[in-house]
Amino acid sequence: MRDGVTLVADSYSGVEDKPRPALVALSPYGKELQALALTTPPQRRPSPMWDGCIEAGDIARVVEEDYVHVIGDLRGSGASEGEHIGNYNAGGVSLGQDAYDFIEWVAEQPWCDGNVGMIGISYFGSMQVLAAAERPPHLKAIFVSGGHYDFYETTYHGGIMWFMPRAAREGRGGDSGWAFTDNVKSRMLETYSAEEITKRVAERLADPDVAAWPNLVHVLNYPKHHEAWFDIVTNDLDGDWYEERNPVTLAPNIDIPVYLQIDQGRGWTVDGTIELFDALKGPKKLDIGPYPPMQSRPFIEEHDKMFRWYDYWIKGIDNGIMDEPAVNVFVEGSRERVTGSQWPPKDVEYRSLYLRPRGTLSTEPERMGAEYAAPDGFYQAPLTVTDTVSMLRWSTEPFEEPTELIGTGAAHIFAEIDQDDTNFILRLWDTAPDGKRQLITSGYLKASHRELDERTTEGNPYHPHTRAVPVEPGTIDEYVLRLYPFAATFRPGHRLTVELSNNEPLADAHNALLPPDAFHLPVGRPVTHKIYRDAAHRSRLVLPFTTHKAT
Repeated sequence: MRDGVTLVADSYSGVEDKPRPALVALSPYGKELQALALTTPPQRRPSPMWDGCIEAGDIARVVEEDYVHVIGDLRGSGASEGEHIGNYNAGGVSLGQDAYDFIEWVAEQPWCDGNVGMIGISYFGSMQVLAAAERPPHLKAIFVSGGHYDFYETTYHGGIMWFMPRAAREGRGGDSGWAFTDNVKSRMLETYSAEEITKRVAERLADPDVAAWPNLVHVLNYPKHHEAWFDIVTNDLDGDWYEERNPVTLAPNIDIPVYLQIDQGRGWTVDGTIELFDALKGPKKLDIGPYPPMQSRPFIEEHDKMFRWYDYWIKGIDNGIMDEPAVNVFVEGSRERVTGSQWPPKDVEYRSLYLRPRGTLSTEPERMGAEYAAPDGFYQAPLTVTDTVSMLRWSTEPFEEPTELIGTGAAHIFAEIDQDDTNFILRLWDTAPDGKRQLITSGYLKASHRELDERTTEGNPYHPHTRAVPVEPGTIDEYVLRLYPFAATFRPGHRLTVELSNNEPLADAHNALLPPDAFHLPVGRPVTHKIYRDAAHRSRLVLPFTTHKAT
């Protein structure tokens, strides 16, 4: 690197001694772990052999396609020198800068023909965006699948902490985690004094949700060896801490071709992928695939598309990929592909479905006041004393004809609680006549994060998450949840069902597909919720109904 630090990498290529284009993979997960892709068949959840950190791609396939596969350890991880300070080294040397130097070094090697792309999903995918934003001259194109782009939203969904980054950093719940060394450090501990850290830890432990969760109490009291997770836990609001090197912020600097791929089922990654797509200025593709959300490791499902992209942009093979529409979306239910030039690929009209008595959803709002249309409600005890997650449900009548929805949505919930905070977790399902169901989208909002910002439009709410405003117990407030982007057709006989709770059930038709740590921080206080849906408080869903056929 330009500061004299040495990064270590493995390269794989065909036996013929000739220069080839190279595909670079960079992460802190360890190159030796990625090498298991040579000897272990691809694994899908819920296989016990599934490891979420084997993400650099199918090495044998890369070599077969006549590329050099170069897998490197980021500074401060694995066998590489240097320090890694905080998540994505946000407290140290820019990872984009290191990626620039790494790519240019690869391009100069005798086994490389000077043309470089990148490979890998999730953290490897985010690294591709950070690299491309630095504009290394020999980086010709990138193919990003399942990346994380808004670093706050990677960990806090609607202000509610998500546990999956703990697994990726520490190695739990089906992830080997970072290849830690003594040079991985906490950005918080490197930035603030001991007195300031003590104060911040006390503030976080004053949150009943945090104080009720053993792992968080442990991390806050013993941050060493939990460095990146400690940094995330102690920064629960959005702002400069997360935005400084946010890939979405850097995206306008990218001028090379970018292919973005994401599967439905984990809406925050779909949301970030679309935001990044809209920010890109050069040639680009957006490919939204089917449910479920967890790809095999090492993501072989996307390799055909990836090599077609690189064959065009790196090898110069005119395979027609750029003659195809920029946006390609799989629609659940109909199981069709729709295409267009932008997201959403069809025109949509936002319509409301109102919460009504006896668990029904209707296109007609309630006309009676609260004295006659009494609120629904649920009480949730902390999960320290119960395994039961209380939940309210509302459903439409069976659809009489295929009904397609594509886009983001919103849930307007008028609620009264008896505490100063809670979570609102809303999940939208396609329920078949036989009772089987599939998750379509979800929305999350911590009640104290209910403020909206100027980007908000009908069916497309945004929250700044820059401060927490406690709720005044006993007051009725409107909470607007962002429903993550989705694409689904409800077939005749099917119902749209929505569930509302303040915690997630430990196992159901969706969560059984996910690693054990893929949940959100439960509410650590007992809360009674009243959900109003009368003439003055029109709790409703605002959903994107398509208005014409795809092109």
